[in-house]
Amino acid sequence: MLITVSGPPGSGKSTNAAQLADALGLGHVSGGDIFREMAAERDMTPVEFNEFAEEDPQIDRDLDRRLREIAVDRDDVVLESRLAGWLAADHADFRFWFDAPLSVRAERIAEREAKPVDRARTETERREASERKRYEEYYNIDIEDLSIYDAAYNTARWGPERFLDVLVATVEAYDPADDEGKSPVEGVVYDF
Repeated sequence: MLITVSGPPGSGKSTNAAQLADALGLGHVSGGDIFREMAAERDMTPVEFNEFAEEDPQIDRDLDRRLREIAVDRDDVVLESRLAGWLAADHADFRFWFDAPLSVRAERIAEREAKPVDRARTETERREASERKRYEEYYNIDIEDLSIYDAAYNTARWGPERFLDVLVATVEAYDPADDEGKSPVEGVVYDF
């Protein structure tokens, strides 16, 4: 089984994807962890690295190629990144989108990164604008188009334990005999 988890920064992708993988006995691959490692290797913050990536398309392409290869070649994994659902396309058994209000996401990021909430909010807005621009330019992906996802959740509506219950119940309730087809991923240019 291949499950993708996508969503904006601070939406709970990493936390919930790791917990879901653990609950289902699957591996977990985080695009955010890979991206932050790449930023640290260049002594940059994720925001600085995002903006740098606007000038060097190979950064995104290297990361996205790795994620696409994982989606195509591996099973029994929860693949988590902003583009995981798009990159995995029809290889994914489930494609989840997580979100939360910007104020909630900024608070989560501020706590995680030990910075003021206002700064986290400003950086998050800059980061999202930067990524939105690049995804459209490189791959013809409109990150705001949620039509490819099997389920979209506002993670601010449940506590962490209850939300994990919701996710596990969603996956366990799946019956292939009732499946009338997933939303196709069309128009994406996988030009890595």
